[in-house]
Amino acid sequence: MQSFHFEKSISGCGLAGLIHRKGHRVKGETIVCSISCQKERGNGLGAGYAAYGIYPDFKDYYAIHIMAESKADLKEAEAVLKEHTYMVHEEKIPTRPVRRIEKPPILRRYFVKPRYEGELRDLCEGTQAEDDYMVSVVMQINRDVSGAYVFSSGKNMGAFKGVGFPDEIAEFYRIDEYAGYIWTAHNRFPTNTPGWWGGAHPFTILDWSIVHNGELSSYGINKRYLEMFGYHCTLLTDTEVVAYLLDLLIRRHQLPMEMACMVFAPPFWEEIDRMDPEKRELLTAIRAVYGSALLNGPFAILFAYNGGLVGLNDRVKLRPLVAAEKGDMVFMASEESAIRAICPDPEHIWAPKAGEPLIVELEPGVIPNQRTYLLPEDSPLYKACILPENK
Repeated sequence: MQSFHFEKSISGCGLAGLIHRKGHRVKGETIVCSISCQKERGNGLGAGYAAYGIYPDFKDYYAIHIMAESKADLKEAEAVLKEHTYMVHEEKIPTRPVRRIEKPPILRRYFVKPRYEGELRDLCEGTQAEDDYMVSVVMQINRDVSGAYVFSSGKNMGAFKGVGFPDEIAEFYRIDEYAGYIWTAHNRFPTNTPGWWGGAHPFTILDWSIVHNGELSSYGINKRYLEMFGYHCTLLTDTEVVAYLLDLLIRRHQLPMEMACMVFAPPFWEEIDRMDPEKRELLTAIRAVYGSALLNGPFAILFAYNGGLVGLNDRVKLRPLVAAEKGDMVFMASEESAIRAICPDPEHIWAPKAGEPLIVELEPGVIPNQRTYLLPEDSPLYKACILPENK
């Protein structure tokens, strides 16, 4: 058997993602092939996947994935769910035995709706209030049930993660049996936090999912900022804050996607000072209001939602990120080889610039519960934004 020798590498971790603009579903084996060819970017201590469009029979329900250390912990988490939600279906998350994966946690999924009554249900269903309610339920379980963790909670999507290499985690969770119109994947090389099931990527809240290569030195200020708005960062890892910041800035504060990316990776002050007055005023305001949400340190991230996929680097591009497209497909990864493994002849391949987001949304109306967060082109803010050349 081939052996691997791994040394600590601060530039480790591998990312891969894809989206079909027309909402056609792609089999899971495709993303497994892409992330598995980046094996040297991990060390077997964490890997995972997020997939969108995988639960068409329950597309209007929140899919709650829970991992628990014991049956008692699972029962306690279930009690919170049963108190606050209606369950239409529950089951074990299907898995296969994998030789190197020993003693996995208990894994279960539930399809639920908030437990509203009467007129309140009619007012809240399908609104931001409904999403707020489900966020509070997830936070309650993750904060109060010490041995259980909600690791996925969106509609018609799911995250699957654990300790192992990407091919092992894919085999364990039977990723080849799923098909989705957006996929992201991660191969972890832990640097400052231990490799454990809850600490693997992706991190999620509602339909937001995030995979990350790098290290956020702003974790402390980001965490304290989020706690002011009711988010609880219980996993003590930097990537968790990005998932909650996405939910806070874009869904709750209703910042357009372009502006939220400016919050995460704004230009340096000397660059802002050289801009025309309109852009300078906008970016000064963003940095003043959302300074505590800025992501400092080296990073390359892919994040997805029920409507799109986004790639973003830090302001100096200290972590690699490559993109390509062919027809209605767009691919993003840490390395070009990960893209060519599943798309040998892309029509266009490039490296997104530092701090400039690559935002790819589905064509309008192609999936249920589709969301869009882009600025309308006739919006006064559209011209003021630093529009990415990558788009």
